[in-house]
Amino acid sequence: MKKLRLITLMLVAAMGLSACGADTSKAPEGVKDVQKAAFPVGSDVIIHADHMPGMKGAKGKIVAAYDTTAYAVTYTPTTGGAPVTNHKWIIQEEIKNHKTTAYKPGTEVILKADHEKGMMDASAKIESAESTTVYMVDYTPTTGGGEVKNHKWVIESEIAKP
Repeated sequence: MKKLRLITLMLVAAMGLSACGADTSKAPEGVKDVQKAAFPVGSDVIIHADHMPGMKGAKGKIVAAYDTTAYAVTYTPTTGGAPVTNHKWIIQEEIKNHKTTAYKPGTEVILKADHEKGMMDASAKIESAESTTVYMVDYTPTTGGGEVKNHKWVIESEIAKP
């Protein structure tokens, strides 16, 4: 019985730490690859962001790098529950019917991101915007558990060389 509980707990933890729901390996349509990123694809990095438990201080590897605008947003999940405040990051191409120029803080948008449950088609408010390189990363949480694959997104100021 203890083994079953432990296995169940490990599976639940792994699913929770897999961060970001559905098929996270795909970049949104229209996002542009960065030709000369500060951290090229394949680079080892240390993550300084704390978007997820076990992320801060984790060792990671750059999977992809894109030139876009990153947004911190507050949104109400379509699955119910309390609003998620200051979620980092959604990118320009993950906004429904996005325009080519950056949105200003306070703008209401509809998300077409799927990296968290309840995010797709959720109403959101832009809290802040940053024109930057965003990175998709694989990392091993400092809290243990399996590798998180294709985490969307970290920005340059949130990672460093080991």
